[in-house]
Amino acid sequence: MATIALDATYALGAQPSGVAIYCRRLIESLAEIECEHHYWLCYRLSRLKSRREFLHPKSAPGSRGPRFSVRYYQNPWTFWLPWQTDVFHSLVQRPPAFRFDKEIVTIIDLFPLTSKDYSTPEFQRKFSALLLESAERAIRIITPSQYTTDQLLKYSNVPREKIRMVPFGVDLPTVSFSPERIRREREQLVGEGNEMIFTVGVIQTRKNTRNALKALRHLPERYRLVIAGGNGHGSEAIHDFIRTEGLGSRVVLLGYAPAEQLPVLYNAASIFLFPSFEEGFGLPVLEAMAYGLPVVASQTSSLPEVGGDAALYVDPHDPEDIARKVAMAVEDVGQRKLMVDRGLARARTFTWRRTAEANLQVYNEVLAL
Repeated sequence: MATIALDATYALGAQPSGVAIYCRRLIESLAEIECEHHYWLCYRLSRLKSRREFLHPKSAPGSRGPRFSVRYYQNPWTFWLPWQTDVFHSLVQRPPAFRFDKEIVTIIDLFPLTSKDYSTPEFQRKFSALLLESAERAIRIITPSQYTTDQLLKYSNVPREKIRMVPFGVDLPTVSFSPERIRREREQLVGEGNEMIFTVGVIQTRKNTRNALKALRHLPERYRLVIAGGNGHGSEAIHDFIRTEGLGSRVVLLGYAPAEQLPVLYNAASIFLFPSFEEGFGLPVLEAMAYGLPVVASQTSSLPEVGGDAALYVDPHDPEDIARKVAMAVEDVGQRKLMVDRGLARARTFTWRRTAEANLQVYNEVLAL
């Protein structure tokens, strides 16, 4: 039996997005796999005030599942952690506060390193340094895609043999809605007889929100864009664009949508659009496919890996191409059915249990070194 510590702090985000979903679902799925390890879920002391919210899964009664314990994690007060831990896994591409004998890090994306357009200079300096330090210290690095692996090899001195690629999973729908409920929800969002283009993600430069809006001008008036996401880097210019171009009547800004709201939004939509310039994985693509939505996504970064042959791909710099593929996926009945069928089948191949099993394999590999 080994003690494996995980930095679980981001599993408790007030508005969980891709990173928080990954942290939480990995931990919950590890609890379902039989093993003798003892997992320590480490939370920074800044989360002390939300102690009741700590994720602390338990193995099924009578199973041979692992044990879980909660630990606090803050330099210098918990200096003893490295002496009681066999492996430390940082889930959020930053180095732990202490030096551990065997460290693992998950690196999801490298956008602070790859472009100056996606964040502020201060953000780039801080998180690039943290990312590179965590990669240098780790004995194994977990990436979710071949794209992230290639970017890591390009922008760091990490040897390829340290990297293990482990794709994320997706949860299949557990609730269904009546056609009447779906119609009612769609009409409330975009009006009667209109098509709902749905996208999930922060309103920002990297997510390419601006070109999604430009694509609307090449689509009939009945096409409306619904965005579920808060504001990020570059959002002020995007909001100005909506105002100056007179797109307010065709755009619905929901802000952050909690997990319990997303199922009805996915069901109400006509199509899912994800024109992001850069993604380490692109979990919303799989979520949309799991709900039976045709997906139009960028032909860049990891997105073709995730979507496979189930999505239509666009040049993210070309609003006309985006509009053309959106219209095809909505109005071409044969194309739409093919995308839905392929998407449902593809989503079923990405499970969180498989993600957890692959992570456990990395833990055991490191323990054997």
